[in-house]
Amino acid sequence: MGVLSWFDYAIVGLYLVATMAIGMYVSAYIQTGREFFLAGRTLPWWAVGLSLVATDIGGTDLIGVGGAAYRYGFAVGNFEWIGCIPAMIVAAFVFIPHFWRCGITTIPEYLEKRFNVGIRTAVAACWVAFMACNIGVMLLASAKLMLVLAGWPVLWTIGLVAAMVLFYTWSGGLAAVVYTDVLQGIIMIAGCAAVVVIGVYQCGGIEPLKQQVEQSLAIQRATVELDAIESAAPVPPPRNEHFTLVLPVDTPSPYPWTGILFGLAFIISPSYWIGNQAIVQRALGARSAYEAKASYVWGALLKNIIPIVIVIPGLLALARFPSLSDPDQALPKVIGAMMPSGMKGVFLAAFLAALMSSVDSYLNSAATIVANDFYLRFVRPNADERRMLQIGRLVTIVLMMWGVAFAIWFQASDAGVYAVFQTLMSFFNGPALAVLLAGLLTKQATGRGALIGFCGGVATSVTLYLLNHEVVRTAFRWEPLFQIEDPFLYCSIWSFLMTVLLTALVSYGSAAESPEKQRYALGGFKEGTPS
Repeated sequence: MGVLSWFDYAIVGLYLVATMAIGMYVSAYIQTGREFFLAGRTLPWWAVGLSLVATDIGGTDLIGVGGAAYRYGFAVGNFEWIGCIPAMIVAAFVFIPHFWRCGITTIPEYLEKRFNVGIRTAVAACWVAFMACNIGVMLLASAKLMLVLAGWPVLWTIGLVAAMVLFYTWSGGLAAVVYTDVLQGIIMIAGCAAVVVIGVYQCGGIEPLKQQVEQSLAIQRATVELDAIESAAPVPPPRNEHFTLVLPVDTPSPYPWTGILFGLAFIISPSYWIGNQAIVQRALGARSAYEAKASYVWGALLKNIIPIVIVIPGLLALARFPSLSDPDQALPKVIGAMMPSGMKGVFLAAFLAALMSSVDSYLNSAATIVANDFYLRFVRPNADERRMLQIGRLVTIVLMMWGVAFAIWFQASDAGVYAVFQTLMSFFNGPALAVLLAGLLTKQATGRGALIGFCGGVATSVTLYLLNHEVVRTAFRWEPLFQIEDPFLYCSIWSFLMTVLLTALVSYGSAAESPEKQRYALGGFKEGTPS
């Protein structure tokens, strides 16, 4: 990224001070567990919408999307345009207002109200395990990137970010997370937009940029052909898909239209925007069902510009550096080569904002699940609001300590830890969505069917992953089950379908749930205050 000036560091320092000031201001109003976990249901729609966007785009996402755009082109933008916006709009008008009216604090709590405690516990355990470890993953991955961007020592970055996020999340709960996310979201979008504007200007405009990208792809193609000739290997057919949004099934990229449509748009994305506690919890803290709906619509509108500001930097890097050995260096290279003094500080602040907005969200949501779905449900069901505030803050400290320890423990690992945990999340994403939709859309689904379906779906996704793993295929001399290198989208499809099938079959042979439980299906609560 290059040497940072005092002006760059001043901008970063100003951002950090502003973040802490917002967190301290909000914390003065937190007195009960309800205020800590759901901000007392006082959050305005515009703040929740910005928080949704900031939470979704983390620091590692900025780097990862830039690298994917460098390697595969604009198709990666479908993760926003197709993978987020349709699901957000459907959630806004169908599911989120219903959750708000149900008066729940967590998604697993809804599953018990609709089904039973077994499915609540199973889903809650999956989410807590993932979110708790992902806190450490995000800290470690982003600290390593800060080493490249600014030369900050890994342990120093982990400690700094963990301490700051822990302070305002511990003191202010969801309200502090959302209002700091507002600042972080604005800085993140503005910083990335500045990179795009300055980079495209230096390239001479959009058309010259496209020409430079095509020239870089020609250079890469010549290198591939030369290597193939020297090794007597077959020359792969030429492909230029960097400016194509819809890719064919046989694309060498991980983004064929089938996976994007059926795996991402139909399963992964709805599961994320309807069933992810870190996302839905913000809307549950809105002032009304209407504002919960409006927050998702506002977030979807903002999502339209996100692919532009995070994908184009990858193409700028391709135009300028056609021979990068590590595509994840695309964004740091662009910042170092194209951004003047001061603008590097703006981007660094944007990167820190993206990092902190994701860490604080998972920290607060994981603490909410532990406190409500385990402590309040099994340890002390009659705990009062003051006690729940104490437990929420205690769990927040423990989870952050775990995240830091996890990050340090994996620091020496060469494994793609972040990718591993994204794959692990895909194991239960499809099944969790299937049981949630079964409870929302039908009154016939039963708790027994939901639990067996969920467990069967998770087993299906894990089995498919193992059967497609290189070690297993080599041992048994099997052909790959999927054509793409990372088939988590397809695993989600099959695990979702298996969960639907098992839930339907078992529910058909089980006694129907009581009318009180069936009331939690869509349409069971009228407009107004939560139940």
